[in-house]
Amino acid sequence: MAEDTVSSAVSGSAGSGGADPDPVGDWRADRIGTALKGTNPSVLRRLRAGFAVIGDVQFLPGYSVLLVDDPDVQRLSELSQARRRAFLADMDRLGEAVERVCRALDPAFRRVNLEILGNTDGFLHAHVWPRFEWEPADLVGRPVWLYPADHWRDDAFALNPQHDPLREAIGRELDHLGARDAAADTAADAVATDA
Repeated sequence: MAEDTVSSAVSGSAGSGGADPDPVGDWRADRIGTALKGTNPSVLRRLRAGFAVIGDVQFLPGYSVLLVDDPDVQRLSELSQARRRAFLADMDRLGEAVERVCRALDPAFRRVNLEILGNTDGFLHAHVWPRFEWEPADLVGRPVWLYPADHWRDDAFALNPQHDPLREAIGRELDHLGARDAAADTAADAVATDA
């Protein structure tokens, strides 16, 4: 399975057989622009250098994506050093939030995989994939991109209202981790000022 098929989870052909289930408009055609306008319903939280969003497909419950907040940025190397560090810190924060929530909700949780690929979608984004012991034996230790095409397109795996508690839990954890990080930054600044 190539990233092209899986990328549909970001670019918008996943679920509903590729049709847009959103009656208001096709926010998937401009994920970052709609996030900036506040009209992207997949946004969990605004972070320092991007948007944490829940994935369109949820065959691995908790799958999330970090979208850079500038639609013209295609590669990590196009960001300034400060923005690059902020994006990677946001990726770490989203990864930790997904890990904490999935570990609390499913005793079969194994780990989180973090990936920045960008082979299909032209904007910088990072995938956050929770992995579980209950995955098929031939896939559990392999890249998620090897899952069959039906996992990316079947409505049974599409994001839907049953995932709202998961979305809310990841959002709360992002808030908690953000407060923790802000407190740590404040403490570090105080130490640096005293030195």
